[in-house]
Amino acid sequence: MEHKGFSNYPWIFVSLVTFVAHSTCGDVSYSIPEEMKHGSVLGNIAKDLGLDVNTLSARKARIDAAGNNRRYCDVNLRTGELTVNERIDREELCSEKPSCFLKFELVLERPLELHRFTLQIEDINDNAPFFPKNLIRLELRESADKGARFRVNEARDADIGQNSVKSYALQRNEYFTLSVNSNANGRKNVELILDKELDREQQEEVTIILTASDGGIPPRSGTVAIHVTVLDANDNAPVFSQDIYEASLPENAPLDTLVLTVTATDVDEGPNGEVTYEFSHLSNNARSAFSLDKVSGEMRVIGPIDFEEDSKYEILVEGKDSFGLSSDTKVIIDIVDVNDNAPVIFIKSLNNPIPENVPPGTEVGIINVQDVDSEKNGQVRCLIRHDVPFQLLSSITNYYSLVTTAELDREVLSDYNITITATDQGSPALSSSKVLQFSVADVNDNPPVFEQQTYSSYVNENNKPGSSLCSVTARDPDWRQNGTVIYSLLPGEMNGIPMSNFVSINGDTGVIHAVRPFDYEQFKSFKVQVMARDNGSPPLSSNVTVRVLLSDVNDNLPQILYPTPDGNTFMTEMVPKAVQANSLVSKVIAVDADSGQNAWLSYHIVKSTDPGLFTIGVYSGEIRAQRDISESDVMKQTLVVSVRDNGQPPLSATCTVNLLISDNLAEVPELKDMASGEGNSKLTTYLIIALVSVSTFFLTFIIIILSVRFCYRRKPRMLFDGALAIPSAYLPPNYADVDGTGTLRSVYNYDAYLTTGSRTSDFKFARSYNDGTLPADLTLKKSTLDRRDDLLDIPDSLQVIFTNFCW
Repeated sequence: MEHKGFSNYPWIFVSLVTFVAHSTCGDVSYSIPEEMKHGSVLGNIAKDLGLDVNTLSARKARIDAAGNNRRYCDVNLRTGELTVNERIDREELCSEKPSCFLKFELVLERPLELHRFTLQIEDINDNAPFFPKNLIRLELRESADKGARFRVNEARDADIGQNSVKSYALQRNEYFTLSVNSNANGRKNVELILDKELDREQQEEVTIILTASDGGIPPRSGTVAIHVTVLDANDNAPVFSQDIYEASLPENAPLDTLVLTVTATDVDEGPNGEVTYEFSHLSNNARSAFSLDKVSGEMRVIGPIDFEEDSKYEILVEGKDSFGLSSDTKVIIDIVDVNDNAPVIFIKSLNNPIPENVPPGTEVGIINVQDVDSEKNGQVRCLIRHDVPFQLLSSITNYYSLVTTAELDREVLSDYNITITATDQGSPALSSSKVLQFSVADVNDNPPVFEQQTYSSYVNENNKPGSSLCSVTARDPDWRQNGTVIYSLLPGEMNGIPMSNFVSINGDTGVIHAVRPFDYEQFKSFKVQVMARDNGSPPLSSNVTVRVLLSDVNDNLPQILYPTPDGNTFMTEMVPKAVQANSLVSKVIAVDADSGQNAWLSYHIVKSTDPGLFTIGVYSGEIRAQRDISESDVMKQTLVVSVRDNGQPPLSATCTVNLLISDNLAEVPELKDMASGEGNSKLTTYLIIALVSVSTFFLTFIIIILSVRFCYRRKPRMLFDGALAIPSAYLPPNYADVDGTGTLRSVYNYDAYLTTGSRTSDFKFARSYNDGTLPADLTLKKSTLDRRDDLLDIPDSLQVIFTNFCW
């Protein structure tokens, strides 16, 4: 078979016919010649369908061939032109059918849009006529009459219409002429007419050339040689019992299946009546599928029968006697479709991965299902197996949109395996499956979550700068940068100081470090806000509170409040000689800025003038007489007291307590020295003193009576049994103790007899206080009784006397 391009035929053109189908999209049809060159423009399909050329590329426009895997045409996404993509041979596609169509689909996505169009393939004269045989042998009896007709197999041409066989020409000879007539089936009877009687003895063989020409421009032709052997007379040709034989055969029929039997009879006798059968004309597919018994005329299956390749066969069978006379008949075999093809699933488009924030109903893929079987055998239903958040929606025949049915969450399930099953309606039904794998793309939809709602860190004070306090951890289930957590401190202040001056945080690990040493005495705890932020866009964050609790360290010495530690002040306490054993004579008061056991103070006498005379309470600091004071005891007693806390290691401070054993100031040696220093010559002064003493004796008696009554009412306590009133100047503001909850274990009030430290000063009498509570403003208040004593306006010297009487 000879093929040539259509460029040799300037009369060929491309026509466009547009019509409206039942769908919303208009369908078009193009009429084109076969054998067009690759890249030839068939038309502008975008313009013909009213589509925007600029959107073809974005919508992934493409050509799909319905029921054919070969793509004969393509679309130019820049211009919208429909071009030839592969050689189109009408004879290969449609054989001898009078009309030849190729159906295609233009598919666009987002949204899914389908346009069907048809290519009508016009025949061109690219095939020359040919005869079934290269040599036709005729055996004619010499007795044949002039005008006898002898049939010759007609020529065939793969082209159709005007390009098929139109005329025959016989080589000029002296014996035969040519007669060509059309029969009832539209076929042509080609006959040789004997124009001159044969004479076997004169010429035993005659060879002539028969030429068949088609109607193409320019025309093509084919020839066959006719070899005539002159024999004795055979004047009857075989006659078939039927002009047309018809049979139905299911596809996939087993080999050697009997299709039908053709029968022809010849009224001649002997060898002239013996008929043999052979195929006169059949296609290549038919030649490989059927065989014909030469003697019996039985036609059997010798190869595969496929309805999808050929649904109908038309075969010419020739019956010929022994001497060359013949006739033919047509055999029509209809192939019955069998459901032997399972549906085929084609993935036309697939969006993978799928963002997890896509709304339900989002199209993620386009599925095309094809079944080459016919009628119910080719009707397909498509569904999704398993419980997945996807479904198939069918709006166009054999096309499905794969859409989501629910929100996707990558943190719950990051991958989906979707099994799509297509099942036809045949009996039995055939099905096929395809597995689609989808990955869910991460979206930053989860903020970091801390492992704890709050964090607590316990740190000893005086910590080293840069030391680790604690570590916070936040988890983010998102992926990659969306799940990468960065830690930072939120702005804040403590006592007006930015929190960044106290702590810092490692942005990658979440470890919180101390920037500076902490002082428990300044603050016992503080809170810091930590933010965990992911690296998504936009970033998400969450906060947590970290509470830092300080633990006290024994870093403060005990501070002695009384007696005052000021070395420039001379302070001495008077101790009456009548003090008995276990009587309170003084008290050492100390505080410690630390807390807990670091502030538990103990008191110890490390040095004393008379070690056996006085003792001190280990925890109270009270100085008491161990025994009764005797006349032999030294008047001036000095005690060195050590105050030690309970820390590890313990810290201590010392103070000196000066005690003066005397009932009046006159016995004090220092005062006597002062008196003698004024001169012994002043005798007059002594006389006056003696006179005054006598004069006042009477008054003294009266005062004694009043003093007894006064002592009964007031019930003054002795120095060793009372409480020592500590002036507010001895208590620093930061050591105020309320209700005995701090370092001062008990609440005491004392009356004290003190000197000012000056040799010329008068003896000072400190009144006692009954109110045992030290006010918050560190100012000691007098009791109501003290206010009444002030109203008495008794001189200080008399008060001393009154007190001595009360002792």
